This record gives sequence, C-alpha cells and structure tokens, in this order.
Amino acid sequence: MSFSSEVKEELSRHVSPGRHCQLAEIAAILGFSGRVEGAGASRILAVHTENITLARKYFTLMKNTFGIAGAISVRQNAYLHKGRTCIVTIAGKKTVEKVLMAMKWTDEQGSLVKRTQLADGMLVKNTCCRRAFIRGAFLASGSMSDPEKSYHFEIVCQDLPKARQMQEVINSFTLDAKIVQRKKCYVVYLKEGSQIVDMLNIMEAHVALMNLENVRILKEMRNSVNRQVNCETANINKTVNAAVKQIEDIKYIERTAGLESLTESLREMARLRLQFPEAALKELGTMLNPPVGKSGVNHRLRKISSIADELKQR
Repeated sequence: MSFSSEVKEELSRHVSPGRHCQLAEIAAILGFSGRVEGAGASRILAVHTENITLARKYFTLMKNTFGIAGAISVRQNAYLHKGRTCIVTIAGKKTVEKVLMAMKWTDEQGSLVKRTQLADGMLVKNTCCRRAFIRGAFLASGSMSDPEKSYHFEIVCQDLPKARQMQEVINSFTLDAKIVQRKKCYVVYLKEGSQIVDMLNIMEAHVALMNLENVRILKEMRNSVNRQVNCETANINKTVNAAVKQIEDIKYIERTAGLESLTESLREMARLRLQFPEAALKELGTMLNPPVGKSGVNHRLRKISSIADELKQR
C-alpha cells in the first residue's frame, strides 16, 4: 500500500463528532465526486469513485449525518477489463432534496443552483469544518508522494474557481499552497515537508504524521552526515593539495638554489615538510625548535612558496 493510500485509509476511519463538520466533509466529497442524475421523483444523488475507501467513508457520513443508507454498486471497467468504479446512490425525492438543501445545491423552490465552488462558504466557516472539508477533499481527489522519495501533496480540481477555494481554505491555516494547471485540471499543491506535516495534522491523520516525521528525521540525519563527510573530504583535499604544492616548491628550491640559500628557520621548516609530507601544520609546529603555532608554520611555508615563485620567474 502506498503512503497516500495509508493516509486515506486512516482518514476514512475518522468521523468528526459535530454534524456541521460532517456536512463540510460531505460537501467536499460531493463537490469532487457527486452528481445529480434524473429529475423530479426519479432524481438521485450519486457519488462515483474508484476508491473504495472514499465510498465507505461517504456511506458512513450519510448514515451518521442524515440517517440515510445509500445503495452501493460496483461497475467493472468494460474497456480496459481492469479497475472498478464504486457508485453510492441516494434515491427518493424527499431524501435527495433534504441532502441537496443541506449542501446548498438547491434554492427554496428545490431548483438546482449554478455552482462555481466546491462548497458553500457557510459550510466551511468554522475552523473545525475547514479541517473536515480538506479531509474530504483529499479523500476524493488528493494524493501524496512517498516521503522517502520526495515531498509532494496535491488536490486536483476540475476548474480554477474550485481550485482557488481549495487554496483559500488550505492557506487559512497559515500554509502556502500553490496552484498549477495540469492539462485541463488545476492542481492545488504543497512541496515543503514541514507544510505537509502541518497538513496531515490539520486533517487529523496523526499516525501518518508520525510516520512522515520519522522519515524526515532519518533523511535529515543522512543529509547532515553527508554534508559533514563532504566538508571533511573537501578539507582533506585542500590540505593534501597545499602540502603537495609546498613539497614541490621546496624541491624546486633544492634543485636550483639549494636549501642552504634559505634562512635557518625556513631551512628547518623545509626539511620537516619533506620528512613529514602528511603532517598537519599544527603538528609540524610542535617539531620545530623552539615550537611555533599553526599560523607561524603557515607563514614560513608561504615565505618558502614565495621564494620558489621568484626563482621560477628568473
């Protein structure tokens, strides 16, 4: 099971105690997957989904909120001979009208109203209702990448007005959701690991949150170790390259002018460097008589390199 499926499985078992929150979650599910079919006495409200988890959650919400037991049917894909679509239908004129009125899909006369948003603003007015709304939206049209590979959270909307409402609801929790167009759809997404953790907390997927945090901790530890190793490797390479250059300069002076041409302190320094090519500057300083510090050793070696450069120019 993918990480996204695990999150949805956990969310499907979470039912808000408040009826207003249940209405908000139903509104999200219907906004993405619901449709009104037929008219008059034969009007039905149907939710089409390939996700059995969503069908189960919607069925539970309708039973808890309205006391309605919807009919569930499964339709096999006749073209690809794989996959299946679950259809949860609510029938009966009064029953359907009751749900549509609660969702603000109809006016006082029972006529369907033109909807440009996923849900009426009154249904997502409270903070707790917005949490439930996001939960329903993710169940209906959301997905997450495997945190071992990357951090990505998204909810796919059919058009821009719906995407903007989804973005507004998410950003009301001080997040920074973005919108991008993908073919004919609009995707509301988050890319930062910390914000996805916050999103899981908002949706109350606490088990998934802890799993994601464990992955983040391990990844950060690995990255920290890699950075430290890379830094140490770079320092070692820098030290080795400097030592090689110093030895080359000393040998050049020895071949051309001879080490006797150096002052006593520089000559002692040169011989120690030739004798101990892998020693650090601090270690070389302790071998001198009298001992000098790291900066003193560095100064002498720089002076030797300067003399070698002058000889090369001549």
